[in-house]
Amino acid sequence: MFLTITSTHVHFCYRKERWNYAFDEIIELGLIRKKKNYFLINAIFIAVTASAYYCMLFTKTADLNYIIPALLAFTVLTILRFHNPAEFDYYVLVRDCYQKEIIVKIRSKDKNKIGKQIDEFFNLQFERMTMQTA
Repeated sequence: MFLTITSTHVHFCYRKERWNYAFDEIIELGLIRKKKNYFLINAIFIAVTASAYYCMLFTKTADLNYIIPALLAFTVLTILRFHNPAEFDYYVLVRDCYQKEIIVKIRSKDKNKIGKQIDEFFNLQFERMTMQTA
């Protein structure tokens, strides 16, 4: 259990990140999904392509010695790009009443478990609010 909910406190423990709040201190709790950025890999891909075209058009290499390193570089870049099947990075966001914000990066395989625990938090918060108004 990553998120432990008691009647008065909410405890979170994920890898090295730990925090706990009183139930009424939390203003916002949720999952954030951000698309992964492949800027560096794409830039290297463009640089390898440009250098291969430069060698092809402006040098007098008759043996095409630049093709093998270019193909190896394309292979490595493709493996780096598609090695991890997860397209998104997931984060747990917590905002409290003191204007403090905590963002913790989580693994994509733990997203469903933490999402269910956050849903339990919202259900308990709803029950507490209906008890207070009733």
